[in-house]
Amino acid sequence: MNEEGGDEGVVRRDRFSGGPARGFMSSLAADERIFAADVAVDRAHVVMLEEQEIVESDVAAEILAALDDVESEGHAALPEGEDVHEAIETAVVEQVGPDGGKMHTARSRNDEVATCIRYRLREDLLDAIEATLALREALVDAAEAEVETVMPGYTHLQPAQPTTVAHYLLSYEAAFARDTARLLDAYDRTNQSPLGAAAFAGTPFDIDRERTAELLGFDGVLRNSMDASSARDFLLESVSALATHATTLSGLAEDLVIFSNKGFVELSDDYASTSSIMPQKVNPDTLELVRATAGDAASGLSGLLTTLKGLPRAYNRDLQRATPHAWDAVDSVSEATAVVAGAVSSASWPEETLESAAGDGFSTATGVADALAMAGLPFRTAHEVVAAAAERAEGTPDLATLDASAEEVLDASLFEYVSRADVQQTLDPTHSVESRDSTGGPAPAAVTAQLDEATVELNDHRTELNTRTDALESATEKLAAEVAVITRD
Repeated sequence: MNEEGGDEGVVRRDRFSGGPARGFMSSLAADERIFAADVAVDRAHVVMLEEQEIVESDVAAEILAALDDVESEGHAALPEGEDVHEAIETAVVEQVGPDGGKMHTARSRNDEVATCIRYRLREDLLDAIEATLALREALVDAAEAEVETVMPGYTHLQPAQPTTVAHYLLSYEAAFARDTARLLDAYDRTNQSPLGAAAFAGTPFDIDRERTAELLGFDGVLRNSMDASSARDFLLESVSALATHATTLSGLAEDLVIFSNKGFVELSDDYASTSSIMPQKVNPDTLELVRATAGDAASGLSGLLTTLKGLPRAYNRDLQRATPHAWDAVDSVSEATAVVAGAVSSASWPEETLESAAGDGFSTATGVADALAMAGLPFRTAHEVVAAAAERAEGTPDLATLDASAEEVLDASLFEYVSRADVQQTLDPTHSVESRDSTGGPAPAAVTAQLDEATVELNDHRTELNTRTDALESATEKLAAEVAVITRD
């Protein structure tokens, strides 16, 4: 089809074929992403039509052969059209003749495009899930090497309590595990077939929607035809999961930027750059771009929500503008995930520097208060004693300062409650970490348990990913076999 109306396509004919809005309405260039999906959907639909005796076997064979040619020639060779669906159908009709138009029997572009989007997005979601698994593996590997590496822990960017590098890294692994689970859930709701819903009101033809779902690897069919053609909540769920994941990525990237500034982590040159004018500088540029990716994903989610807000049932052309938000999000977030995985796996953690900073800002204060509370003093009273000592001292108070504060608050010596040796030990960051052995804590034994749990969950999620990937590969092989049967006959 061209803008002058000659060689018009098979869908619109010469109606609405020209005019200044034609280019504005066209999505053909953007549809390159779903070209392969559309060919697969066309094949499955034609196979089903032949099996249901809606389209003659010889016609189905010609259409399927033409689709082979369309696939071989690629998206760039398609005739002009309003979208990829029209362009493929036009190409088939040009080769087969009018009977080529039978490929569109019992369907609409509405259910067709919805199916193509789901078909392609599920593959992208699997790639995104694979990226999260690789990142989690990198975090687990790094944590296993740093179980006893003490480091400062922060709240409000202020020294808070000592922890370990392993405990810190596993805090992000746990968050990324939830991100993986959300993406798996989004995949499962994406992997439902709308094909056969037609424009929105179904079809009088005796079609088999379950068959096309099977051939395309979908887990089932969407039960209501109006919902099937118009629903885009699977895009919302997917982009929301990606935006959430990007936000987690941004937090880790920000930490690594700050730690790099403090000398707490050394990033590989592969994930940094130098200044164009200041040769001594090493800038964590890639991680700064990861932070920005979260903003892009969040804006995509906002744009998608705004596009879908208030749309009447059933299909509206606004939906053409909805899908690019999902493509942008899944591409950028998956790439950012891979970058962070590389940065984590290649980073080094300077043990002496971290241990030296672990006690900054009297970060063991809570340990002293805990020791007093364990001796029977109400925690709030113990808190008051230690707070008074912190006010008296610059940095970590010595035993004399702590005892003077106890005399002030308790009218008794600190050492009536705890021994000097115990207090001295409590002030040590390494002991502080070792003492915090509650479930989920930073003590080596507690961290080892977390590593074991993380590994089990990681393996479970990989199994879930492999199951879904294998199911799609099996469906692809089944569809190819059914096509071969028809074209051979």
